[in-house]
Amino acid sequence: MTRLVIAGLLLAPAAIGVADDAGGYPPPKTLGPVAGYGANVRRAMTLMATSTPQKRNTIRVLFYGQSITASGTWPARVADDLRRRFPHADLHIENRAIGGYPSDVLVRTAEADLYPAYPDLVIFHAFGPHPEYEAIVRRLRERTTADVLHATDHLTLLHGDAADEAPGASGLTPEQKTHRWQNRVFLPDLSRRYGTELADVRGLWRQYLKDHTLRVNDLLHDTVHQNAHGDYLLAEVVKAHLRHRPDLPADGWEERVVTHAVGTDVRWQGGKLLLPFDGNRVDLLFRPGTGGSPAGVRIDGKRPSEFPELYLATRAHTTNPPRLRPPVLRVQAAAPRVVEEWTMQITDISRDRTAYKFRVAGSATGDDGAGESGKRFVSKSGRVVLDPDDFHLAFPLSFHPDPNLTAVTLKWNVVPLFADSAAAPPARGPGLEAAVTVAQGLRPGPHVLELTGGPDCPLEAVRVFRPPLWPTD
Repeated sequence: MTRLVIAGLLLAPAAIGVADDAGGYPPPKTLGPVAGYGANVRRAMTLMATSTPQKRNTIRVLFYGQSITASGTWPARVADDLRRRFPHADLHIENRAIGGYPSDVLVRTAEADLYPAYPDLVIFHAFGPHPEYEAIVRRLRERTTADVLHATDHLTLLHGDAADEAPGASGLTPEQKTHRWQNRVFLPDLSRRYGTELADVRGLWRQYLKDHTLRVNDLLHDTVHQNAHGDYLLAEVVKAHLRHRPDLPADGWEERVVTHAVGTDVRWQGGKLLLPFDGNRVDLLFRPGTGGSPAGVRIDGKRPSEFPELYLATRAHTTNPPRLRPPVLRVQAAAPRVVEEWTMQITDISRDRTAYKFRVAGSATGDDGAGESGKRFVSKSGRVVLDPDDFHLAFPLSFHPDPNLTAVTLKWNVVPLFADSAAAPPARGPGLEAAVTVAQGLRPGPHVLELTGGPDCPLEAVRVFRPPLWPTD
């Protein structure tokens, strides 16, 4: 259960470090109907709970959202709790949230840094329009095998929330599209339709304020962002949902990722191994550090490198000035990509930062043309396509101290989500898997995997990933 290492993904994922202790805050008197929690994160939690020193399952956990997740300490608290409870699990935990980017913006950045990360568990929260929020959840279901845990919103002053707000959905309609409607009607319905785990942060936050005679602003450091006390409560609510539920039936989740053992489920015959499959990702599992001959890889008779969809344009990041939020949200293509680094030079930025010019160049493609903000851009080679809504420079620059900045340099990489051949990687340690992703992001439909290898190829298994839904867009 390994992940493909995607070079050049930026913003650089925030390290999930050790969080502060409980800080002396009073514990919640209730965390809701805890006995029923965890039903929709069973695959990830089973992998954690069944890890042993001899078989350390690899589990990738990804936090995504905006500033509530990017700047708070609650993700670190959750990460530390998982590491403490499941010390034998090979946990890879990242926070890729982007402050200030609501759902209608994240729906674009997710194309580079959410779905291609192919996590086992996504922990998600975002404000913003509900159609784009649903698109993010739906695409997670269509493009990955991840369990999804998302949260309702905590109480804020920005949205005029009150500690004595009446619970329930009475009188709330879609036409109103209010903050309360989104939390009380839309999110529970979304969770039911897509089989996600929904944490009722809003309801438990309100109960906590009532139980401890607190005001809304007692858990905030401004009108919307939680303070340390709020971070503590957020973590407690999320942690309560991360439960192993061996008492429940598999209900199909075991079929999302299937491991075929070589010699039992699949066999070498005449130096070849054939496996028909239905999925969008294939990993090869080897005996760690054993050397031996590599396995050649073909899918539907072609090398994986011949599939255009297996080339990823990573999130664009600024190099001058460095570390801005992404000013280009998504990079598409109208022609097959090649593995290379791209540079965009943005110049002639207007005072209000809404108008500017740019030129793009690829390390293999060379100079590929110029464009301007607000207009659809297709580069000369067709390897770079930018829609007007993909330009997002004004907001990131609003945090830069120089109001007269007139030029910005961006970079992104096109990286391979494939391998045309695979050999046993170096051993990482006792009990850890040695897996190589040979294709990730295949189009839906039946495929045939063909491997070629000598008698000393140390292949142990083939793992196939099939998302529970197939893409609709």
